[in-house]
Amino acid sequence: MSILKTAVNQSQPVISADNAATNPANDAATAAPLSLWQQIREDWQAHGRDWTKPGFRAVAVYRFGVWRMQIKPKLLRAPFSLLYRSLYRKIRNGYGIDLPYTVKLGRRVVIEHQNGIIIHGFSVIGDDCIIRQGVTLGNRYLDRPDEAPKLGARVNVGAGAKILGDVTIGDDASIGANAVVLSDVPNGQTAVGIPAKLLQAKPAQS
Repeated sequence: MSILKTAVNQSQPVISADNAATNPANDAATAAPLSLWQQIREDWQAHGRDWTKPGFRAVAVYRFGVWRMQIKPKLLRAPFSLLYRSLYRKIRNGYGIDLPYTVKLGRRVVIEHQNGIIIHGFSVIGDDCIIRQGVTLGNRYLDRPDEAPKLGARVNVGAGAKILGDVTIGDDASIGANAVVLSDVPNGQTAVGIPAKLLQAKPAQS
């Protein structure tokens, strides 16, 4: 991981356009882009300052993969790409976390635990989300391979949850463990079950 610390600090945080327009926290990020090392340090803090956590390592490799795409020309990028592909496969095969660099990943995203975590390459994950073991963000239809979920900010995804297709999960939403989400979830709502349904809040006691 030492290469990640010494890489040239020209990287910018990858944040979805939708979140940038609606989340005030992203305004500061847009005004002052973080370097690669700053992003990795922020991710390290979000993961409890433990560099041995598989989730932190997966996110760090992802950040490196995004950063190296800014190197021009391709000939100069080639050795960095070879290193990225090696690290990506090590994370995928060793920890069971498939997080390709084409994902639009926000800041301080935490991947808890490991194994069976599959993230579609066109997925969008907003700031401060939590992804747990066994989670899949994938496509739903074979004839629409590019469709992928979009998670807002601070989404809490329970273990074993599956979010499939072109669905949007609103800010501060929660997805229950083992839920299968096939439709949009509004801001602040909780979805549980197979297929997932919104959990109705209990009426306040008088």
